Amino acid sequence: MVNRALRSMVILAALAMPATAAQPQERTHAAGGQPAFETSFARFEALPPPPEPAGRVVDLSTIEPPVEVAPAARPLGVGVASYYGRRFHGRRTASGERFDMHALTAAHRTLPFGTLVEVTNPSSGKSVTVRINDRGPFHGNRVIDVSREAASQLGLIRRGHGTVHLAIIEP
Repeated sequence: MVNRALRSMVILAALAMPATAAQPQERTHAAGGQPAFETSFARFEALPPPPEPAGRVVDLSTIEPPVEVAPAARPLGVGVASYYGRRFHGRRTASGERFDMHALTAAHRTLPFGTLVEVTNPSSGKSVTVRINDRGPFHGNRVIDVSREAASQLGLIRRGHGTVHLAIIEP
């Protein structure tokens, strides 16, 4: 139904056009009688230049994009990090959200929830940014508990703990 209506509209439009505009005339070579390709851009050169915009115009070539600066990291100290995972997966954290051992989160005793902390393992040089969403660790001399995913990226899984450098990432 739609094709029929569309087809009839195309036919009516073609009938309304003058014969010269409806079909381009073919040019032929003098010798062979084959259609020639148009190699001239004369049709396009004859077009008038585009009109100048009216009103206020912004020249985008003079605008320089702002330089993106990496967030500053404020050193927090050095300490021992451990990780927690399977046993706590799905339980509520102190911030109220559910703990996901596959997310890059951590527990710290005093930092506000939502703080981004860069944790670096100096023995491997690996670093990861975690978000504080829980309280702890409350045993031993540990300063931070990271999620299993963060521990995996830092290389702490085998030993279960390790010395890390902490730095707060400020926006």
